[in-house]
Amino acid sequence: MAAAWPELEAAARERRRELSLPGAAVAERVAAGGGRLPAELLALPLLQSLELSGCAALRELGPGLAAALPALHTLVLSGNALGPAGLGAGLGGPLPALRLLDLSGNGLEALPAALGGPAAGAAPEGPAAFPQLRSLNLSGNRLRELGPGLAWAAPQLQALLLSGNRLRALPGGLLPSPAAAAFPLLSRLEAADNEVVELGADIAALTALKSLDVANNQLKELPAALADCPRLKEANFKGNQLKDKRLEKMVNGCQTKAILEYLRAGGRGKGKGESSREEARKKKREKQQQKKDDGEQDEVEEASKLLVKVLHVSENPAPLVVKVSPGVKDVRAFIVCCVLKGVNLKPGSALKRFLSAQTKLHEDICEKRTAATIATHDLQLIRGPLTYGVQPPDELKIMPLGRKEIKAKDLLRQLQLEAEEQRKQKKRQNVSGLHKYLQLLDGKDNYPCLVDAEGVVISFPPITNSEKTKIRKDTRDLFLEVTSDTSLQICKDVMDTLILKIAELNRFTLENREDSGSDNESDALCGPVNLNPSQNVQAMNLPLVVEQVRVVDTDGNLKVLYPSKTDLTTVSSLLTVIR
Repeated sequence: MAAAWPELEAAARERRRELSLPGAAVAERVAAGGGRLPAELLALPLLQSLELSGCAALRELGPGLAAALPALHTLVLSGNALGPAGLGAGLGGPLPALRLLDLSGNGLEALPAALGGPAAGAAPEGPAAFPQLRSLNLSGNRLRELGPGLAWAAPQLQALLLSGNRLRALPGGLLPSPAAAAFPLLSRLEAADNEVVELGADIAALTALKSLDVANNQLKELPAALADCPRLKEANFKGNQLKDKRLEKMVNGCQTKAILEYLRAGGRGKGKGESSREEARKKKREKQQQKKDDGEQDEVEEASKLLVKVLHVSENPAPLVVKVSPGVKDVRAFIVCCVLKGVNLKPGSALKRFLSAQTKLHEDICEKRTAATIATHDLQLIRGPLTYGVQPPDELKIMPLGRKEIKAKDLLRQLQLEAEEQRKQKKRQNVSGLHKYLQLLDGKDNYPCLVDAEGVVISFPPITNSEKTKIRKDTRDLFLEVTSDTSLQICKDVMDTLILKIAELNRFTLENREDSGSDNESDALCGPVNLNPSQNVQAMNLPLVVEQVRVVDTDGNLKVLYPSKTDLTTVSSLLTVIR
């Protein structure tokens, strides 16, 4: 008789998004099930976070895990007894929403095929298996080498943790050809306590690398190419038997900047002396000047940093709350909201830049609104609490942007006719991508909507928000909303990017000191901000304030809090968040 799993029954009954199974408590049941996860787990399609760690009996995930849990964004399986075969059965398919995968302490000698292991073969065709994976922890295993398949399986990887394995070369076979196309976002690489005898010059291909840890290996020299890693700020080379004693002294003193300067100036880790005392003095002067220049540059960068301060719910005397009705789960289940205060849209073309940036985000990260939709509102025109629910198409009424009040079904019909007319004018076979989001509501008995305390529909995603809460030049405080029928994590990623973009636009406006103008002024390009710290740095460093907004169910139970302590990390290299 199969062992009972009351934890899984409760998770199914309560439609939980998170599940943590303490390994020691379930080890006996896992062993009774042949060392694999129970089949009941596959009946939890809403699950977004799963942890089962410290279970020595767990040897297999069981077949079909990836297909059954497509919404997973966090999977922690540390300290078990999983091998590549046992992992491969469960990770045999893509996990499109997965952002964190922890396989540390499993005794893996090779990666499963899904992560680009030996069985993966050549470069796979089709989309990546883990397109959103940001953090992969493989520490404490028995890996001797990593193949280039990982770069194809997880192209967005930001942190790769490999400490405590048996690697002998780094990056070794990790980088495919061309290496320049691999891991464009990888900023943290840890490979301490391995058997690394060679740190290859191709480490410079990791252009986003900020932190490198190769302590306690068998390195005898460091490649000059380390100086070509443009963003490297922290490096740990301790515990290696370096030939160059001068370099070793820098390493033991944790002088990352000095190490890189030394390598850049010609130090190769081979103990070569200077050609003359004069040359030594010259290099010393150059280093001092470089140090001074770098210090000034650091001050400029620090002064120019975009700042955002998070106001927690507990610190807010009147926090805004969004209540979610059960009906949205079958229509458009995911919503993330927050309040942003301190935006300056009055000068010049600031408002047009703001609207243009929102349009660009809809086209890019929102995939023409098919992945997610953004709505921005003037906070002063909203009466809380808000309700995110559904209404029949012939009952839902909204005043769309730039239009008169209309029923949702009639608005959708109008937009479809306009899209069809545009298709005919441009002589296309299909409706343009710009209008594909209209199809997301096809066949729906109810449409999603966000309603304020006075019963006013302020948003009808993914179609439009309301003219009544429209952003204007004198708007200072915003209510931001992102919805999706795909995943909660996509909503958070889009919101992170939206806040970053607004912070950039706010800085641009302050720097350029535009005069007030009409909304009809020509728009400016929303490109990278050219920072000039001499222009009223103090004013520019006043942070935008992001107020947390709680999304709760009808009983008041928390569903989402944004921004949480783990949010805004995807834009952390460009944004300083004061929590």
